[in-house]
Amino acid sequence: MENILQNIKEFTRTGMGAPILVIGILAMIIVPLPPVILDLLFSFNISFSLIILLACVYAKRPLDFEAFPTILLVATLLRLALNIASTRVILMNGHTGTDSAGAVIKAFGEFVIGGSYTVGIVIFSILVIINFMVVTKGAGRVSEVTARFTLDAMPGKQMAIDADLNAGLINAEEALRRRTEVVREADFYGAMDGSSKFVRGDAIAGILILFINIFGGFAIGVLQHGMSFGDALKNYTLLTIGEGLVTQIPSLILSTAAAIMVTRVSSAQDMGQQISQQIFSNSKILYMSGAMLGVMGLIPGMPHFSFFVIASIFAALGYLNYRKKQRQVVLVDHPLDAPMEKPQLEQKELSWDDVVPVDMIGLEVGYRLIPLVQKEQGGQLMPRIKGIRKKLTQELGFLIPSVHIRDNLELSPNVYRITLKGVSMGEEEVHIDKDLAINPGNVLGKLEGIKTKDPAFDLEAVWVNPNQRDHAQTLGYTVVDTATVIATHLSQILKNNAHELLGREEVQNLLSHLTKNSPKLVEDLVPKLLSVACVSKILQNLLLEDVPIKDFRTIAETLAEYGIRSQDPDILTAQVRIALARTIVQHINGKNTELEVFTLDHALEQILQQGMQSVASSGPVLEPKLSEKLQKALSDAALKQEIAGKAAVLLVAPNLRALLTKFARHSVRNIHVLSFHEIPDTKQVRIIATIRA
Repeated sequence: MENILQNIKEFTRTGMGAPILVIGILAMIIVPLPPVILDLLFSFNISFSLIILLACVYAKRPLDFEAFPTILLVATLLRLALNIASTRVILMNGHTGTDSAGAVIKAFGEFVIGGSYTVGIVIFSILVIINFMVVTKGAGRVSEVTARFTLDAMPGKQMAIDADLNAGLINAEEALRRRTEVVREADFYGAMDGSSKFVRGDAIAGILILFINIFGGFAIGVLQHGMSFGDALKNYTLLTIGEGLVTQIPSLILSTAAAIMVTRVSSAQDMGQQISQQIFSNSKILYMSGAMLGVMGLIPGMPHFSFFVIASIFAALGYLNYRKKQRQVVLVDHPLDAPMEKPQLEQKELSWDDVVPVDMIGLEVGYRLIPLVQKEQGGQLMPRIKGIRKKLTQELGFLIPSVHIRDNLELSPNVYRITLKGVSMGEEEVHIDKDLAINPGNVLGKLEGIKTKDPAFDLEAVWVNPNQRDHAQTLGYTVVDTATVIATHLSQILKNNAHELLGREEVQNLLSHLTKNSPKLVEDLVPKLLSVACVSKILQNLLLEDVPIKDFRTIAETLAEYGIRSQDPDILTAQVRIALARTIVQHINGKNTELEVFTLDHALEQILQQGMQSVASSGPVLEPKLSEKLQKALSDAALKQEIAGKAAVLLVAPNLRALLTKFARHSVRNIHVLSFHEIPDTKQVRIIATIRA
């Protein structure tokens, strides 16, 4: 038996199973089949439909049974082929008796309906009505609506995936998997919408085949075989009803399976677990249902025994659920492995151990947000923060410190606070039971909810109920949950303040790590030429100007080359930027060969040059009116590039770069300042505007 099963599996893997199945269905339509073969095929059809139904029941989500639309079509074609094959046998041999079409049809014609064709017609009609008007029509409508909304929501889901990827919550492989799943989901519901039409057509065909067989068989029996009116009507009607029932029952089973599949909600449980948990786990519901049944059982004339038995069962289930929850509460309040309380010791004298160091990165949450950080309650914030640290570590080039999370009763219940070295860097109110729909700027409508601003990027947003997620995505909103909102805000704050996270300890670790591959380079650099403090300042300057320090070897080699001439961190930072030109431009403009830039008007550049030369030790200072006009001009230019989806780059003379970088950092958002020396030879520069102030 094992060898037979193994051979069947190997045969299926070769890809020959589907073509042979289709050829077999066509052969059933053309070639007459003996009654024995029909019995086997009818039995297989019933068992096959039951297997499909159970597969739908135990699937945790629709995409777990992705081949269901195709299987539904094949099962429908198989059933229609059996209709044709059995019709041929009934019309050819029906005059010989009710067993002429096989034992299965005879059993359904005589045993199931008691040999009465009137009862058979009524039962068949009821089955067809239930299948066609209720199950199939409802499933088809659900498939149609779900397919339309799934397709409409695809852009919003794709934007949500991109938002998670940019926030570091997922990696590129997970983003690709989610995008593939979105496409698969749209294809599945589209296919289900089409396959439901086949099932409805099969129900209509069953009705037509019934009347064709009855009238055709009656005519053949009376006119061709000389049967009496009563015998012909009895034989052909019973055979036709039996054949109709034996095909309509699998059809009803498959229609039910399709309805179950399209009405399922994705979860980590099968349908039985969902029903058990969501209906029969509430003791109050069971108690109330049992009480109402008991009251109905007291009414005179009611079946007292049935009502009292079911009421007792519901009451018993309610009591068992109540006891189960009580045991869980006891285990939570008094866990078995809880340590025994130790007697309170005498208070010690204060020492340096009582001085609590300031957390480098802190996250404080109100008491209603505590479930977000507790794994026992399904909190997703901790894994996402780990993902952020990993992504920023890979992007910036040094290890991001751990985030210390704690609850703070001084905060409002729905408020969280992000701190850096003990100083608050961001404080926002969120709603744990809602999703945040962010307006990226091109939405198609408005949403009802609590209006707010996205804390990370200051975009217009609305807090909506989770059941509005699909509708919001259809309108073009990017919808994220509360944990994602907090994680994205934290990611943005850490990225903007990365220079404060890099200290001497981190720089020493970078040098130690570089020593493994380039020991001579580190030996010549630190402490012979530069101190660790000077290297730290240079790296902090780079991070402050949004330059990653991943290529630490190139940075160290540049410092070793120019550290002989100067130990000024600003001068050395400028030289390192030139050495990292390709990295800087690629970080800004990606892999595009052309770089669009703004330049300064010649007159404006001369004014800035003269201002720098006239100021001595106090440093260059811009005139207020000039500063205001320059800020407006740069902001307008950067906004145009942002609307076009491109990076805003200002190209200036090398001696002006530091001044304008500092000016842009404090007054203009999303603009990068580069010097002429920082443009790689492989990039083509295209001047798109000239800044005049």
